[in-house]
Amino acid sequence: MTKTILGACLSGAMLTLIIAAANDARAQAIDGQAQAEYQRPRVGLVLGGGGARGAAHIGVLKELERQRIPVDVIAGTSMGAIVGGLYASGMTADELEELVGSLDWAAALTDKPDREDLSFRRKQDDAQFPIDFELGVRGTDLVLPKGVIHGQRLDVLLRELTMRTSHIRDFDDLPIPFRAVASDIERGVPYVMAGGDLAKSMRASMSVPGVFAPVRIRGRLLVDGGLMGNLPVEVIQQMDVDVIIAVDVEFPLYAREELGSALAISEQMLTILIRKETLRQVDRLAEHDVLIRPELGVYASTNFGDIVETIEPGVAATREQSEKLRSFSVNEATYNTYQARRAAPPKTGSKLAFVRVVHEGKLLPEVLESRLTVKAGDPIDPQTLAKNADRLYGLQLYEHVGYSLVEEDGRTGVEYRATTKSWGPNFLQFGVSLEDDFEGSTAFNIKARLTRAGLNRLGAEWRTDLQLGTDPNLFSEFYQPLSFDSRWFVAPRINMAQSNLNVFSFDETIARLRVSEAETGLDFGRELGNFGEFRIGVFRGLGEARVKVGDPALPNIDFDTGGAFAALRFDTLDNAQFPRSGVRADLRWTLSRPGLGADNESDTVSGEIAYSWSRGKDTLQLGLDYATTIESDNAVQDFFPLGGFLRLSGLERGEISGPHAALARLVYYRRVGETTGGIFDTPVYFGASAEVGNVWQSRSAIDFDAMIISGSVFAGIDTFIGPIYLAAGFAEQGHSNVYLFMGEPPR
Repeated sequence: MTKTILGACLSGAMLTLIIAAANDARAQAIDGQAQAEYQRPRVGLVLGGGGARGAAHIGVLKELERQRIPVDVIAGTSMGAIVGGLYASGMTADELEELVGSLDWAAALTDKPDREDLSFRRKQDDAQFPIDFELGVRGTDLVLPKGVIHGQRLDVLLRELTMRTSHIRDFDDLPIPFRAVASDIERGVPYVMAGGDLAKSMRASMSVPGVFAPVRIRGRLLVDGGLMGNLPVEVIQQMDVDVIIAVDVEFPLYAREELGSALAISEQMLTILIRKETLRQVDRLAEHDVLIRPELGVYASTNFGDIVETIEPGVAATREQSEKLRSFSVNEATYNTYQARRAAPPKTGSKLAFVRVVHEGKLLPEVLESRLTVKAGDPIDPQTLAKNADRLYGLQLYEHVGYSLVEEDGRTGVEYRATTKSWGPNFLQFGVSLEDDFEGSTAFNIKARLTRAGLNRLGAEWRTDLQLGTDPNLFSEFYQPLSFDSRWFVAPRINMAQSNLNVFSFDETIARLRVSEAETGLDFGRELGNFGEFRIGVFRGLGEARVKVGDPALPNIDFDTGGAFAALRFDTLDNAQFPRSGVRADLRWTLSRPGLGADNESDTVSGEIAYSWSRGKDTLQLGLDYATTIESDNAVQDFFPLGGFLRLSGLERGEISGPHAALARLVYYRRVGETTGGIFDTPVYFGASAEVGNVWQSRSAIDFDAMIISGSVFAGIDTFIGPIYLAAGFAEQGHSNVYLFMGEPPR
């Protein structure tokens, strides 16, 4: 018994000694690792600006990770601020490489929202006034926007990518302390951002003047940091570092033989001015610091389509500095500890406690909140939050719509902040249309739309259109929503227009009339989400039809109009000019009644529908148009014209017309070439159409066997001023037409 107790005691003592020894060994290992961490130099990384060339920074980060070199602080300018800020927030080099390779840069570097996010009225603007430019009107002055791009999509993207650190307001509290450098355009000095909104700070740092609109932060108007400090060595030196790794990706100076144009000389001047400050920053580097200059040649700073090509030169340039970098490397255990500490902390809270919208202007907050789909109690999902920012931006009332997660009384909510357009609140949009068959038949119109938006708390707007040219038109409508959700509305309107119309006798053209009309009306309707609208209304008008070409003995016609109508319109197309998917439909029933001022009693029914679907780069579009007049075939002003591009392309524009018309078309087009990913992409398409249709002068004459078969082949370009087509049209009996078409897509 005594031996047993003694043995147990000895065994316990032995176990205690073993545990103590193990703990001592673990402690020594931890102390050794901590000692190694303590003794290693504090590394500061400087990432310079250079547009798309800045993706080379990702290659540098990849190689630093491979060599197990911890980065303790980061300072970046422009694209360097984007890469550096995302890395500082917890992303890895591999995640950054995947991001820049998969991102649709052409979309990210534009402001144009997806059409599905536009309100139906803004879809009308997009289709009818395709010139992608808007002027402000303030009194008698025209006001220009502050930049071609306002950074809406880029800002939303950056917020989504930095969501997990959105609660951090001091950049020293990020997984890696960070500084972003911008330029104060008012004072002409650099501005270093060490806290605040990380996404907004990165966005401000790359606001190239004239391209991106400036960003206002703490009363400062900020643009691209490259103007004042494209390689912010001095900034990193103020962050208590022992060694600096600086990465310079600036565009090189042109050689003499490359300075053959005013543009090249202007670019050279700007490069010299920026490089002068960069060289001053480089001179601040000590002998033990490392300067990395990837071999990027004349790779363009705007070439975002091939951006991944710059990553490997970053890797190679860093590898060439391996000898100097080796002394900053740590063992695997130490580096794993560093990476674990660097991992981005998750955002506290999993559900939204509240949702609110902060904005400037007269609108009730409820008007904007009614557009949101996210509600209190919903999970915090970056994609959903971003999508709702896009929905508010789709109203096209604001220069920018951002969002942020905010903490109040221990609760997490989302706050959307809408910034009114600085060139508003009245906006001018423009359009141009041209159709020329190169044989004397030409139609040309220029037009402008003035929209006075946000006139009262419910979001009323006054829209006025003026068109000059072949078909002059003046239209004005006051659109008044009847509730904060903007669904029901009332819209008084006036319209004055002129157009040409061919008159037939036994299928022969006998005259061309000039039809002039004036009409006033009162409409009542309801918006159908973002995709459609239903209207009913009454109207009263008068007009005349004068013989312009033909037998002068033919009588001129004066007429009165009056009646009621019902209209249903849909638009889910993803692109108004060259759609790849979606439907556009316009259905209308008009009742003309003597009791409401019309000369005769008649009904007209018309409908247009076009459906598009795509596979790869190929698109098919099926279009069907039908119109008929009930009770009366003699109201010339109600005739439906056919002829022109995609409306029996082998015939002249409006060559045939009648009270009854039908048209079917199948259009195929293919996008050629690759998207460059640049800011100014210009898609090119080749296609063909098959069309069949006709008009009839009386209901008894309707005979679908008499359909005219027509078609076209065309090349199209989706340009800044709208679509441009060069086409050849063909029809039965030897009819053919070669013409240029520009402007609003024919329907």
